[in-house]
Amino acid sequence: MAVLEILEVPHPGLRAVAKPVATVDDSVRTIVSDMFDTMYDARGIGLAATQVAIEQRIVVIDLQETEGEGEDAKPVRKPLVFINPELLSVSDELSVYAEGCLSIPEQYADVERPARCRAAWLDEQGVRQEGDMDGLMATALQHEIDHLNGVLFIDHISKLKRDMLMKKLTKMRKAG
Repeated sequence: MAVLEILEVPHPGLRAVAKPVATVDDSVRTIVSDMFDTMYDARGIGLAATQVAIEQRIVVIDLQETEGEGEDAKPVRKPLVFINPELLSVSDELSVYAEGCLSIPEQYADVERPARCRAAWLDEQGVRQEGDMDGLMATALQHEIDHLNGVLFIDHISKLKRDMLMKKLTKMRKAG
């Protein structure tokens, strides 16, 4: 188990298109474990293998929704693994979320995506799964699949908004 380095824009590795995982074995399960360690350490809710310079179609997601209220509220971990994920269908209805990305630190923008999707993937045992997602889970899975295809959330916003976001990121990096 290890915390891996997360690539940040404009690293060219973020534009790489990941290759399908041929066999789900212990080496893939080690990558998954390291990706969860990395995502939790960075306080994210999703991570694609390409973000940690691994060009394989692997995604981990944990929305870490809270249970309880007020001072008793605690995040509940429900780690999900998607190997070779693919979208089978998406809804015509759209939703907007303020998306962020561990590869574009502390920058957010409203992104419009299908509100619901149906996906297929392999689990950690290599067994094919299918499921319907909506809300934040649908957005997160679409965001992470985009990463596997070399697409960033900023590719879904206007050039003006993208330029403003990148200027803010540059200014933040210079400030240290």
